[in-house]
Amino acid sequence: MALFGALILTLLAGAHAELPGCKIRITSKALELVKQEGLRFLEQELETVTIPDLRGSEGHFFYNISEVKVTELQLTFSELHFQPDQELVLQINNASWGLRFRRQLLYWFFYDGGYINASAEGVSIHTALQLSRDPAGRIKVSNVSCQASVSRMHAAFGGTFKKVYEFLSTFITSGMRFLLNQQICPVLYHAGTVLLNSLLDTVPVRSAVDELVGIDYSLLKDPVASTSNLDMGFRGAFYPLTEANWSLPNRAVEPQLQEEERMVYVAFSEFFFDSAMESYFRAGALKLSLVGDKVPHDLDMVLRASYFGSIVLMSPAVIDSPLKLELRVTEPPRCTIKPSGTTVSVTASVTIALVPPNQPEVQLSSMIMDARLSAKMALRGKALRTQLDLRRFRIYSNQSALESLALIPLQTPLKTLLQIAVMPMLNERTWRGVQIPLPEGIDFVREVVTNHAGFLTIGADLHFAKGLREVIEKNRPADTRDPRTSSAPPPSTAAV
Repeated sequence: MALFGALILTLLAGAHAELPGCKIRITSKALELVKQEGLRFLEQELETVTIPDLRGSEGHFFYNISEVKVTELQLTFSELHFQPDQELVLQINNASWGLRFRRQLLYWFFYDGGYINASAEGVSIHTALQLSRDPAGRIKVSNVSCQASVSRMHAAFGGTFKKVYEFLSTFITSGMRFLLNQQICPVLYHAGTVLLNSLLDTVPVRSAVDELVGIDYSLLKDPVASTSNLDMGFRGAFYPLTEANWSLPNRAVEPQLQEEERMVYVAFSEFFFDSAMESYFRAGALKLSLVGDKVPHDLDMVLRASYFGSIVLMSPAVIDSPLKLELRVTEPPRCTIKPSGTTVSVTASVTIALVPPNQPEVQLSSMIMDARLSAKMALRGKALRTQLDLRRFRIYSNQSALESLALIPLQTPLKTLLQIAVMPMLNERTWRGVQIPLPEGIDFVREVVTNHAGFLTIGADLHFAKGLREVIEKNRPADTRDPRTSSAPPPSTAAV
């Protein structure tokens, strides 16, 4: 009975789970590019490793090793891969470091000092980044596990006590190897939980698209990793800026991602576009009013001729008044995505009136317009852009069939008006696009759009428009340049 109850609760929870309007899949093909840029950044971070001074004695032999600096770093063999659940794993094998440090030796009354070049060889690093959703809906590195080891060290001793150094070199280099082991993982922990998270902070969550609407890219649950990809589901919902708490219920088909041939795939459901159009509708943006000289001259003449019978009966002060043409969308447009293409259905009222100065306007006619637009999507940089084209258009009267027949002569001039005046205005806005949730400095290139039933997918490759170091330095939180100031893991997490 308890099992049955648990099953019912699970089904109910699944039934009420919010569906994503946008999904992103990062495939293993992207990891080679990410690894190249990431290793450059990691090398720069590891070069800043601060190794404490090494002091001690052995009988009458007193030594001090200080001012240890990394002079060279070679990460020859490395692998970056996904690990099932939520992890991104970096494995580095057989790396080598070049070091330079100051030696100070006192043996009885004899003193020797100078600088020594040394090398750390057989360096192995295994680190895993756990990715999760934070309370604000942002993707974060929530934990970093790390193991690091240095197999051997060699120091080129010289000077007065060269033989003594060589005798004690194993003792000294073993101490340095231990100290170096202890410093690697705190640097990686800091790089993941602080610096990499500062990069992820540049991914938009809730942001304004323009002065009217915003978009919510909250991550709905933790990212899910398999051996070949990382999948993320985002809310992908627009909202009017004046109604920040409003949301359109998502009843669309959930987008599916099956492909793995490109570096990244982005999927958008019909809900994504429907929420955008309804947000603009609620913001009062889907209307257009043309008065006087704004009405094309040829259309003005056709309209006055069409309603000549009504106009001629009016007073002289009204007959020569400016003409007004108003288009107002009466209900939120809807998007339909099919394998054959994407269309947008629009229903609007068209009102024709005369506007005499200092008098109430005189309505000549009111009609209904149905339009069908085709939509082509494209990714440019990080922006999803849309190009609209008018495909079908008809006007009719909601009063009588006879009046609808009388409107037939206006069909062509009104369609021309839409094509030369309205569509360019729409495309100017839709081609500006809306940003996709990617970190700063990373863009899409070579994209391919594929339509499915109820959603579309865009496969693309990634391009670093800015270096990882440049973006992190720009967004680096204050007072985080020293890894020791972050909440680094205890030294025991660094294998020795």
